[in-house]
Amino acid sequence: MTDQKVPSRVFARASQDAETARTAVSTPQTEHPAYRLAFQDMEFLLREDLRPVRFQLELLKPSLLMDEAKIASLFVIYGSARIPEPAKAQALLDLATDDQSRRIAERLIEKSKYYDVARELAALASCYPLDENGDRHFVVTSGGGPSIMEAANRGAAEKGCESVGLNIVLPHEQAPNAYVTPSLSFQFHYFALRKMHFLLRARAVAVFPGGFGTFDESFELLTLIQTGKIAPIPVLFYGKDFWTRVVNFEALVEEGVISPRDLKLFHFCETAEEGWEIVQKFWEDRKA
Repeated sequence: MTDQKVPSRVFARASQDAETARTAVSTPQTEHPAYRLAFQDMEFLLREDLRPVRFQLELLKPSLLMDEAKIASLFVIYGSARIPEPAKAQALLDLATDDQSRRIAERLIEKSKYYDVARELAALASCYPLDENGDRHFVVTSGGGPSIMEAANRGAAEKGCESVGLNIVLPHEQAPNAYVTPSLSFQFHYFALRKMHFLLRARAVAVFPGGFGTFDESFELLTLIQTGKIAPIPVLFYGKDFWTRVVNFEALVEEGVISPRDLKLFHFCETAEEGWEIVQKFWEDRKA
């Protein structure tokens, strides 16, 4: 018996049964939707009752693929989908047709510098060495879309490094930007699951100027840290002039709705080097 090899499995794999099912003899019974294997039946999987199962699948798929890619931690970069890269900024002003659109274009052009900052920051994070197990840390991750998100993935790609894109299905088209690593380009139906994947492995987060989506993502992160649901991580807010103009943080303290110490949950930054130094110092201090 010592020379006998015990098989690792005795049941057929799901993929084998799926292929067998596709070649079934055509009869009224086999053609009816009820006969389909449950995991091959899209009408069944898309039923309202199956929402909990879809939640599980959307949580599991990116997690498994990132595990297989040996991604241990992420450097998440949030930011607007509307801020142009500097080389294309002037086009916004050329397209302006009235005073209001010209003022908006001018403000977007002022913020176009953050495209390059996000790109540089991503390049710095992407150079972080593998650990002793060969796992990757601070893998650059964005929402996978244009503008600041594109800059993040681009910065990693220019260093020859892989990066993650977490896209979301929207009523209007949103394709992944060209710099996301194809094998790490994920699409989500549920915003909640997408936001969870941003933070499950995040060990640093940079927040660039942005709108509702950026506010949603960044303030949920601050809430999680504030309430102790997650341990503190470095949170970088790029563009102090922008953030203090659109959010009166000091007034929140004065109104008593946040604590003065809550203002220490994040750092204002302007340059890629400044932000990366904050991240490095944070984790070095944790090791000490």
